[in-house]
Amino acid sequence: MKRSFSNLELRQEMSKNLNPEKLYNFNIHQFIEQALAEDMGDGDHTSLACIPSAAKGKAQLLVKENGVLAGVELAIKIFQQVDRSLKVKILIVDGKPVKIGDIVLTVEGKAQSILLAERLVLNCMQRMSGIATHTNKLVQLCKGTTTKVIDTRKTTPNLRGLEKWSVLLGGGANHRIGLYDMILIKDNHIDYAGGIKQAIEAANRYLKTKNKKLKIEIEARNLGEVKQILSIGNVDRIMLDNFTISDIKKAVKLINGKYQTEASGGITERSIRSYAKCGVDFISVGALTHSIKSLDLSLKAV
Repeated sequence: MKRSFSNLELRQEMSKNLNPEKLYNFNIHQFIEQALAEDMGDGDHTSLACIPSAAKGKAQLLVKENGVLAGVELAIKIFQQVDRSLKVKILIVDGKPVKIGDIVLTVEGKAQSILLAERLVLNCMQRMSGIATHTNKLVQLCKGTTTKVIDTRKTTPNLRGLEKWSVLLGGGANHRIGLYDMILIKDNHIDYAGGIKQAIEAANRYLKTKNKKLKIEIEARNLGEVKQILSIGNVDRIMLDNFTISDIKKAVKLINGKYQTEASGGITERSIRSYAKCGVDFISVGALTHSIKSLDLSLKAV
């Protein structure tokens, strides 16, 4: 019998098969190389001093806190880049719920190599799992609505690819990846352009001149601006920034499905369901990537 997937499972399955390097303009090999160089300097002198170069070992990655797992595929790449002879056995894959005491993977081979990779693997997986866990929590709070939880550009410089990948693994969706893949006219753009009308018209002229096919989103700061945008048109999505629940409902009614809607600005796990029930298409949450507690994991010799 063919298995049916929920929307959350489908997004998680898709995220495991994506190419984060291509999707996020992110070079994983280069990231690992630079991170190892930062940590190692001219050598891991503790391991070099204490452990014979020929010594072999085995370790297991343990879960010390309940959550959603992310970063397993990256961990494999880290171990392989440190030492291709290391043997990694995966017991739990990305996107799966984990609980205290679970064993995610085992790694076996040269002891010095395991110790060299240890901290980078843990630092990445703990942060990625923390993001996936919080994303999943917000996604679950929106369950039963049509709203998608999305991230923002409030990411750690040079780690955006890993952080946005983690959002997908948690069941969320990605907003634009960077400045290059969408036109997003925010309050400062509007003010510098001279107004909403000027900003929208300039954006459409630019796309036509450059022969680019990018979606246009514009921020509205109040219901008056929503009405202005509706009178002008030529956009794809309207961001309702820092709106109250009451005003979100009014805005969604005004827009009436003509454009996609996105609620943004200080939305937390306490308020997210109330915003989702207003009928917005998206809720963007910067805290998914900028204010995350890492999930507690450890790598222990066995």
